[in-house]
Amino acid sequence: MNMEAKIRAALTEAFEAKTLEVINESHQHSGHAGDDGSGESHFRVRMTAHGFDKLSRVARHRAVHAALGPLNDQIHALALELS
Repeated sequence: MNMEAKIRAALTEAFEAKTLEVINESHQHSGHAGDDGSGESHFRVRMTAHGFDKLSRVARHRAVHAALGPLNDQIHALALELS
């Protein structure tokens, strides 16, 4: 399973997402710091989920990072657009 699929699976399990996009942006960072050559180092997540409207921006980000657990150590950059 590639990293995009792992991220999607972890977030689907943790949240009742109304919408979920996991975008691999690694190709935009080829040769930059943090590029490990795997093509799976930089991601953007766009998600709307039930209950997010009751959380602050920081709490949403913390919830996503908690849901990703050990995957956080395998991702160099993660941009989050949560609502």
